[in-house]
Amino acid sequence: MTGVAARRPESVAGQVVVGVSDSLGGLAALRAAAEQARRSGRVLVAVLAWEPPEGEGLYARRPDRQWARHWHGEARARLDRAFAEALGGPPRDVDLVRRVVRAKPGRALRDAVAGPDDLLVIGVHPRRMRRGRIHRYVVAHAGCPVLTVPAPPLARHELRALRRASAHDFAAAGPAG
Repeated sequence: MTGVAARRPESVAGQVVVGVSDSLGGLAALRAAAEQARRSGRVLVAVLAWEPPEGEGLYARRPDRQWARHWHGEARARLDRAFAEALGGPPRDVDLVRRVVRAKPGRALRDAVAGPDDLLVIGVHPRRMRRGRIHRYVVAHAGCPVLTVPAPPLARHELRALRRASAHDFAAAGPAG
C-alpha cells in the first residue's frame, strides 16, 4: 500500500475497486476511481486481470511456470503504464493497493469486492455501455454499487484516421515522450 493513511476518515467504509486496462475506457475508469477514492477517503484497489495468451486450457495441459511468470510481469508492466498514462503515476494522496490477478476480468473484480460498502468502477466503450460481457457479469455478481465510466468520445475524423493507420504510420512518427 502507498499513500497517506492519516487522511482516511473513520466514518468512511468500503473501498473503491477499479478494473484497470489500457483501453480508453479503462484509463477513464482509473481516473474516475482515483477521484472517488480521493473525495471519499477510501482505499483505491486497482485490479488488472490477465490470462495466459494461449488460454488456461492449453496451459493446464502444458504448464510452464517461467512462461506464466513472464506474462505476470507483462501484466504488472501494463498496470504501471495505465497509472502513468491516466494519472501521470500512482496517486500519492490516496491509499493504493495494486493487484495483478490471473483470472477472467469479471471474476477478478467480483473477488476484489469486500462488501456492499465498496464501489466498483469499470470502463466501457460508449456504444456498448450496458451490453458488455464484463459489465453484465459485475452488475449481476459484485454485490456493491457499480460505476460505469465511458471512454471519451473521439471525433469522426479521428476514428477514420485510426482505422486507416498501419504499424508503419506509428513507426514513422517516432517514439512517444
